[in-house]
Amino acid sequence: MNSIFHLAFPVKDIKKTKEFYINTLGCKIGKSSENWLNLNFFGHQLSIHLHVHMKLDPRKILVDGIEVPLNHFGVILKKSEWDMLAKRLAKKKVKFLIEPHIRHENQVCEQGAMFLTDPSGNGLEFKCYTDPKHIFEH
Repeated sequence: MNSIFHLAFPVKDIKKTKEFYINTLGCKIGKSSENWLNLNFFGHQLSIHLHVHMKLDPRKILVDGIEVPLNHFGVILKKSEWDMLAKRLAKKKVKFLIEPHIRHENQVCEQGAMFLTDPSGNGLEFKCYTDPKHIFEH
């Protein structure tokens, strides 16, 4: 099954969010207003809504020994796309929570991973798998 997901979430500042998702991540904008915007997030739909009083869940988890937001989302890319995104983000001097790196090297589940936040603190994780058939295996 090849489905497109839809994710709606709040942000504190639409202008900064729009700048980040479009100019930093390379997303394309769909419909928008001064209080919300829809984006093409690597082939999936993000519906982003202004909520100036939003509060992030303070809970954290450890990923590769580094604390990251428990609530986060992301996308699994092809290795070539992941490499291009990592280079793009480094060129734009994005502050990573977890720098692009390879996890589980030489194991069946070998994967590239990087973790960052958007301007409102929403956690974003980008992955790629050396062998995508192992995405759902341990």
